[in-house]
Amino acid sequence: MSQARLMDGTALARRIIEETGERAGVLTERTGTAPCLATVLVGEDPASVTYVRMKQNRCRTAGITSRHVALPAATTTAELVGTIEALSADAGVHGILLQHPVGEHIDERAAFEAIAPGKDVDGVTFASFATMSFGLPGFVSCTPGGIMRLLDAYGVDPAGKRAVVVGRSAILGKPVGMLLLARDATVTYCHSRTRDLSAAVREADIVVAAVGRPRLILGQDIKPGAVVIDAGYNAGNVGDVGFDSAVERASLITPVPGGVGPMTIATLLEQTVEAAARQLGVAEG
Repeated sequence: MSQARLMDGTALARRIIEETGERAGVLTERTGTAPCLATVLVGEDPASVTYVRMKQNRCRTAGITSRHVALPAATTTAELVGTIEALSADAGVHGILLQHPVGEHIDERAAFEAIAPGKDVDGVTFASFATMSFGLPGFVSCTPGGIMRLLDAYGVDPAGKRAVVVGRSAILGKPVGMLLLARDATVTYCHSRTRDLSAAVREADIVVAAVGRPRLILGQDIKPGAVVIDAGYNAGNVGDVGFDSAVERASLITPVPGGVGPMTIATLLEQTVEAAARQLGVAEG
């Protein structure tokens, strides 16, 4: 069997950001207000600092104003919630991103829930999960949303297919399963307590690896012709899938890096412009 075709998230994300920039320009011209994304960072975790800076750079590329709020590592839950509530009430801010992790002493869920649903462009609140699950208008979690866009771009229709999601985090595993279910896939969630993970993965037409364990899934477990989405990112640019072996069996596969990661940021920016349009009362189309 020939090697899998690579799903180029970098190229697709670039197109989405270009289109988003055009929409942002039209919105700014019509309203006199540029879309604004507020990023909140607690502490100085090097990876988080780098990631936030990357998002700010992409914002500039797309004509989105970026407002950064840096808080000390010792910030309390109450202080973080207060900061986010103030941003939620600020008419000049259209989207809010709380960079995670935020530190073990902080109630991250309480902080997420302080984000007004209309500004939850990262798709992390209970309200966003509900709209994703019920197929209602709202904002999707950015990585799952980016994954669905990749599937669409490469002509993968989930309807009737067996999809196995390895991972059950609140902002990746769980929501991507709900989005696949909404597209008529038969979804199985696997996790650390799953017995015989390999057997479950071997049944999958679509595999989404989202557990954060390097090379957990090997090529021998991939059903020939399956679509493999590797949403893991581990030290050394290693995903959750053993790429070298999986590429010999899959039909489509995302590389790490350059697959899912760029799509996450593109989805964030796209939803920020959408949020701004709604808040400014401008119908898009």
